[in-house]
Amino acid sequence: MLTAPARLLRLLMLLQARSLWTGRELAERLETTARTLRRDVERLRSLGYEVHSSSGVEGGYRLGPSTILPPLALEDDEAIAIALGLATSPGTGVSGSADASMRAAAKLERLLPDGLRQRLTAVRASIVSLQGGVSVAGMGMVSIAAEACVARRELQFFYRNHSGMESVRTVEPHGLVYREAKWYLVAWDKEREAWRTFRLDRASSLLTTQRHFAWRQLPEEGMATYVSRGLAVAPYRFRARIIVHAPAETVRETMSPAWGVVEPIDAHRSRLETGASSLGVLAAWLACLLVDFEVEEPPELVDHLSLVANRLERAASRSTSQGIAERPGAGNTEDR
Repeated sequence: MLTAPARLLRLLMLLQARSLWTGRELAERLETTARTLRRDVERLRSLGYEVHSSSGVEGGYRLGPSTILPPLALEDDEAIAIALGLATSPGTGVSGSADASMRAAAKLERLLPDGLRQRLTAVRASIVSLQGGVSVAGMGMVSIAAEACVARRELQFFYRNHSGMESVRTVEPHGLVYREAKWYLVAWDKEREAWRTFRLDRASSLLTTQRHFAWRQLPEEGMATYVSRGLAVAPYRFRARIIVHAPAETVRETMSPAWGVVEPIDAHRSRLETGASSLGVLAAWLACLLVDFEVEEPPELVDHLSLVANRLERAASRSTSQGIAERPGAGNTEDR
């Protein structure tokens, strides 16, 4: 028979594992009486856990949101996944989260059995992070924006754009997108009557108002694609639409999401929307694509592609295979 503390912990774990238990089921699992079960439920409530009970055929016990975090029973793989997530969370783009994450990771690691701790050490040692930089968007700022999205309440804040101009914005927040160590708020700008994307690290003095708003139809391509298109195309002076003779998935595998937005046309072709500060840079980058393509717009990009093609052809004709072969280390390509 379980002791009272062990029974209480076991009861809490059972309530976590399923949304609803009957009193009989819980009493059987705990090997106790209905009267003792009721006393244990009251003890949990006195400790701050919200345990709801209802009578009738569909009645029973269920665990509600509490004022404190209850202990969690984790499978081995779950514990490893959480520990790894905490260890890599400094790349989540929220300032202030790194210290909290590392403290939580240390607590979890101390509780792991020896076998799991060794396994975690081995897995962690094999991981190298290429995440560059952390956004200065504070944890409180991200939380305020997220809560406003869920509650559908307007946000007001000061916003500094890429050129340093500051303005006051009143928006209807619809969602957050995290990309390349930065948080972006997708919202309907009330003054401009249009969708806008805001980098949270450029916002300040976020204030949730008491005004609620009705949910709007998001940009048809979806929130993530909308943000990607804005980052890849909108900031640049020159924009291009390219038909690529390869499936969209194949094209996405060969380029960074920051370089453009790829959408399928059919099973064998896709459309790439991209941008650059000059047509020359755009032409040079397109020359690096590993598949055939054709320019939809702008037409002047075709001339720049011809210039790049001629330059590459002249470079190839001046280079001899003998000279390349004689260059030290030219034959060793395995580590490139």
